[in-house]
Amino acid sequence: MEKKFEKVSANPNNSKWNLMIKRENTLYKRPNDMRTEFERDYTRIIHSNAFRRLKHKTQVFFSPKSDHICTRAEHVNHVESISYTIAKSLGLNTELAKAIAMAHDLGHSPFGHRGEAILSEICIRDLGYTFWHEKNGLNLVDNIELLEDNNLIKQNLNLTYAVRDGIISHCGEIDENMLKPREEYIDLNDYSRPNEYAPYTWEGCVVKLADKISYIGRDIEDAIAFNILSKNQINELNQLISDVKKEKVNNTVIINDLIIDVCKNSTPENGLCFSEECFKMLNTIKKFNYENIYKSNRVKKSIKYFELILNEIYDTLKSAYNGINTLESLEKMKLYYPNLITNFIDWINNYWDLNMRKDNIINNKVIYNIENEKDYYRAIIDYISGMTDNYAMKSYEEIISF
Repeated sequence: MEKKFEKVSANPNNSKWNLMIKRENTLYKRPNDMRTEFERDYTRIIHSNAFRRLKHKTQVFFSPKSDHICTRAEHVNHVESISYTIAKSLGLNTELAKAIAMAHDLGHSPFGHRGEAILSEICIRDLGYTFWHEKNGLNLVDNIELLEDNNLIKQNLNLTYAVRDGIISHCGEIDENMLKPREEYIDLNDYSRPNEYAPYTWEGCVVKLADKISYIGRDIEDAIAFNILSKNQINELNQLISDVKKEKVNNTVIINDLIIDVCKNSTPENGLCFSEECFKMLNTIKKFNYENIYKSNRVKKSIKYFELILNEIYDTLKSAYNGINTLESLEKMKLYYPNLITNFIDWINNYWDLNMRKDNIINNKVIYNIENEKDYYRAIIDYISGMTDNYAMKSYEEIISF
């Protein structure tokens, strides 16, 4: 297939190149390092703790007992695979597409989108802003995640602009059958809502598209495995799809057809786009999923449990605030909640404790003033958002146990 996007890909001949590979600070280099800038981002992402935790975070279905139900980690791998295939076919930078894909959901809270909504409700009440996983993903890679450098000093991830942009720009529904990157270079911290801007690169646009392709069929497979969809609903879906495609479909067929279709129909002039037939199929399946899976009673029954867990953890940590004596209050709470409080103190020490910086253990940004009430609440939200489902449940159980 013709590599139609080769001239507009993320490469040194692109007028945006120097801005694409720009980092906030200079990243250390080894004399024998063979990796490109985007390959370095890729490896920094997969070595991060946030990436490791994705295997225990909800995609759609909470805490599945079956090893074959999709978790957030599997979803990310699907997005990487689809992004790579599309980028390679079109002549785009596969290294950039892979790095964005692997990082795009790092900001997801425990318990999937419902957990995100619960944290947003808390943030609106106590901090005056909304919580959304794309913005949280940028905050996480910019400020929270740490890696040891070649001198064993903890540093921020310090990713390139193009990857950071792909993280915060990846979400949002594709209402029109056309996706193009924006031209302007902006401060990514100026984002005020999801889907406010198009991605800065074509590769970022590919990941945004691949995100949709990856989940619509996979979520149906899981819903069937959990008996969430009745035979009548499955027959209804098959009938809806057969109106568009005159053949049997499953997740593999859906992904294959959408990939081939978008590669065939996209051009730099017209943007990334599907044929009308495939775009109709994509929207038909997506609408079906929302009505029959994401809003199903089986899925909704766990919402109150999620609310109880996240609010109780937040309120417990919040109750320790005591101005300049907050750390002292936390130390006293160890008697009752040793694991939660010890881990929280160890975590927050990375982002405010100047003594550790004097000892050259860490060299990342100072992002909290623990004596400031709003900063302390924000730290709690950041900490909870990084939790896995399992750790959140374990923390809640410790809180309510005697």
